[in-house]
Amino acid sequence: MLVKSVYCKTVLCRSRIYGVDYAINPYTGCLHGCAYCYVPSTLKRLPKNLEWGQYVFAKINAPHVLMKEVRRIGKGYVLLSSVTDPYQPVEKVYELTRKTLEVLSRKDFSIVILTKSDLVTRDLDILKKFSNVEVGLTITTLDEKAREVLEPKAPPIKKRFEALYELKQAGISTYAFLGPLLPFFSENYLEGLFEKLREVGVDRVMVDKLNIRGDIWKRLKNVLENNYPSLVKEFKKRTTNKYYLALKNEVMKIAFQNAVKVDFCY
Repeated sequence: MLVKSVYCKTVLCRSRIYGVDYAINPYTGCLHGCAYCYVPSTLKRLPKNLEWGQYVFAKINAPHVLMKEVRRIGKGYVLLSSVTDPYQPVEKVYELTRKTLEVLSRKDFSIVILTKSDLVTRDLDILKKFSNVEVGLTITTLDEKAREVLEPKAPPIKKRFEALYELKQAGISTYAFLGPLLPFFSENYLEGLFEKLREVGVDRVMVDKLNIRGDIWKRLKNVLENNYPSLVKEFKKRTTNKYYLALKNEVMKIAFQNAVKVDFCY
């Protein structure tokens, strides 16, 4: 595993994501090592002899650079983060996300956070300073064994539900990101997922489909072959647009039954 401190020249990146003006990624790489992650396929340079999930570069001067950048722009929506998890394990040591939020709070940017980690609750004191902030937790299944296989270094599912509840009780707007929806691992637990999300009081749910372009399927297939070999062939068959349109209708029905607002990214 490689954890390295690096210096960056810029922090705020213009975002193409709908409803978001800027994205901030305090880290390059992610130690959660999710088998289905699309990010490695977007990176131009990858460390030699290291797999996705085995390296992270911490941009240790990011908060300082950000202080200069925010002076030159107006307010806007900022996403933390688009190509990393801002609360991955090394955040406990570097606290770059926390320091970044402190800088943004001075100008009261609108903040959207997406993470798989309950560590986000550590920063409730700062999050409460924003007049417009929304925090999301990614949850793809209720099967903890599958989570350990597909999201090996991410926090347990139970911790994520607990974080959503704690954030909501603290007055923070919350959402769950069901993305990507995974054949078998997500679809078999949809009713239970929405029941739990209703219980913790999320304001909305965002749903996205699985992207298997480039090397994504190669990595995911390898994980499935080593842990769920009997599912590989059928799993691949269920990644078509036809499959996801049918699943979309099922999600809408279950969301309606649980009175949970749902938005789709596809």
